[in-house]
Amino acid sequence: NLSNDGFTCKGGRMVSVNKGAWDKSAGPIEDMAFHREWIAACHRKLKPGGTIWISGTYHSIYQCGWALQEGGWHILNEICWFKPNASPNLSCRMFTASHETLIWARTNKKHKHVFNYQDMKNGEWHEGDQLKKDAKQMRSVWSIPLTKKSEKRFGKHPTQKPEALLDRIVLAASQPGDVILDPFCGSGTTGVVAVRHGRRFIGVDMDGQFLETLARPRIEAELDALLMSESPHQVGICK
Repeated sequence: NLSNDGFTCKGGRMVSVNKGAWDKSAGPIEDMAFHREWIAACHRKLKPGGTIWISGTYHSIYQCGWALQEGGWHILNEICWFKPNASPNLSCRMFTASHETLIWARTNKKHKHVFNYQDMKNGEWHEGDQLKKDAKQMRSVWSIPLTKKSEKRFGKHPTQKPEALLDRIVLAASQPGDVILDPFCGSGTTGVVAVRHGRRFIGVDMDGQFLETLARPRIEAELDALLMSESPHQVGICK
């Protein structure tokens, strides 16, 4: 169980999980109200045809899916992110949790959304995904390892996603120059990947410490790397 008051394996030892007050459930009714509220806020900010990606485990993803349907969104795909190197289950009383679910939805059925089909089919996806075959359609099960150590050089966040996962999301559902909003910015991975691919980024998080000590330094380092690269024109789009 990787939510608060659960436990996981770290360095071969059983350790308790306490991500912070933000990860504690207020009960199913209040949790559902929260998901309705933030998803509705995103709907108000998205342009017609804009899309939303939500990732989560059984602790919240089903409530989010229901809130999307209630709010009139059109669900496009359910993605299974399989983690081939997930931590083992130490209790040995249930299956090892080794995936998260992602929901991709657009604001409604009327407007056309962005899907870069050819990029997904023919792109070079060499992050250890044995399921993606060259020049074949990308399927809805993605095998992507957990966050690399090199991506944690500015610090750690309890729910940090691997950049390889966000690479697919950003490149699949947006165009250069588009604005990407992450209302739960956390470690800033979405921002890092967004600016890397020439998108503009807005990040929001209730924890100012993570924003200032982790997300901002990571994004600024990515911008600096772009300035030093052979294609610094992207920086003008990203800033």
